[in-house]
Amino acid sequence: MVMMNKRLSPQMETEFSAFLEIYPAYVETTILDELRANEYERLDRLGHVYLDFTGGGMYSSRQLQQHFDRLKESVFGNPHSNNPTSLAMTELVESARAYVLEYFNASADEYDAIFTLNASGALKLVGESYPFGPGGRYLLTFDNHNSVNGIREFARTKGAKIIYVPAIPPTMHVDRSQLIMQLEHSRPDQNNLFAFPAQSNFTGVQYPLEMIAEARALGWDVLLDAAAYVSTNPFDLSQWKPDFVAISFYKMFGYPSGVGCLLMRRQMLSKIKRPWFAGGTIQIASVQGDGHYLVEGPAAFEDGTVDYLNLPAVEDGLRHIANVGIDVIHERVHCLTGWLLDNLNQLHHSNGKALVEIHGPLDMIGRGGTIAFNFVDVKGAGFDIRQIEHLANEEMISLRAGCFCNPGAAEMAYHLSKSEIGAFFKDTRGMSFDELRSRIRTTYDKEYGATRISVGLSSNFADAFAFLQFAQGFLNKSIQDVGVFKAPPESRAWMHDSA
Repeated sequence: MVMMNKRLSPQMETEFSAFLEIYPAYVETTILDELRANEYERLDRLGHVYLDFTGGGMYSSRQLQQHFDRLKESVFGNPHSNNPTSLAMTELVESARAYVLEYFNASADEYDAIFTLNASGALKLVGESYPFGPGGRYLLTFDNHNSVNGIREFARTKGAKIIYVPAIPPTMHVDRSQLIMQLEHSRPDQNNLFAFPAQSNFTGVQYPLEMIAEARALGWDVLLDAAAYVSTNPFDLSQWKPDFVAISFYKMFGYPSGVGCLLMRRQMLSKIKRPWFAGGTIQIASVQGDGHYLVEGPAAFEDGTVDYLNLPAVEDGLRHIANVGIDVIHERVHCLTGWLLDNLNQLHHSNGKALVEIHGPLDMIGRGGTIAFNFVDVKGAGFDIRQIEHLANEEMISLRAGCFCNPGAAEMAYHLSKSEIGAFFKDTRGMSFDELRSRIRTTYDKEYGATRISVGLSSNFADAFAFLQFAQGFLNKSIQDVGVFKAPPESRAWMHDSA
């Protein structure tokens, strides 16, 4: 018997029974309902429908209790010393580092785990240290987080060529023929870096991990942004061999939110060069001698003092996911996302016009638990994404609106050409995200920005059902009926793209 965390209404009970007929594997994930009742009970107690797992995961009560008990019952100091409190902390930091490798099945002989502030910190570390140069290339897909796009500034400064491979609407999969062509045009005597996401944080599209071996066989180093992928999918570094993997732990299990990781092949140690040094990264340095010697191993890339009191919580979180089972989490996410796609795609106004325009695959082939879409009114015009988010807030539904720090996917989804979008980046004064959206609509009569929902470890059918009911509330409505959101003058929350 599948557990639910609140009493089912007759309508939900009927829908739930129909859901189980289509997705019978959901019954194999009941451990997650038990966890929701015991470890995530605050969601139902406070009336939250949380659908922003791509933005951030949910921490369990047990994770917090384990960590706070550890801090309460022990005395820890900065690990950059050999006193008793420092040694105690060093032991826990290294235990966390070792378990990160174990969790992703990475051999310590092949990979290092380098702690960073987040996935963006890991990506910046690669960008500033990679030996780009004239004749080299930085190849990346249109569909990438801005923290991956930002590496192009390091590549450009050092004279490397920057190449983007487009995604193809409406499924938003990468153009494989163009990708292969670009991979084959590398210069093996130069440094070439290829970057792509394991899962798009915009559409949920999952890129073939086989591209890692294809690129490496053609002389490319490979950077994989795994931040949106590893929270709901197994990832085995004994099978896939990227040179760099960027991860944010809060996206996996919610707490701590100030720790990420760069998993790096040890072969890269002789290739990448730090552009500076800091406390913790060196063995010795001299002012008058004008020199320094880096420490060996991961510490050479961990600038200053790591967030040492929070690092043991990383191991707690990973063990929590391991105990639940990433395959169980993956199956639940698969079932709920599939049901949402099925039902959202079937919503039509009484005049036959579709209510929802989904960006990305309409089924679960090659996609994860993230759905980006636009609501379209009865006349065929798009609803204001800010108003959608505002109305969802009133129902205690947490979703996200914007381009999600992924402009390339948005430009492809809304068929914006290079010349069209480029026209807005000739103004040196800059502009806000909302101003850009407004100018795109005025100039080209095109939308820019979507609504995004995503499910995860603590999601259940009641969450999916609640959102579907919310979506049905826009049927046969016009923009005038729903209204256009107006941010308070003092608020800056709507001035930038939602990450």
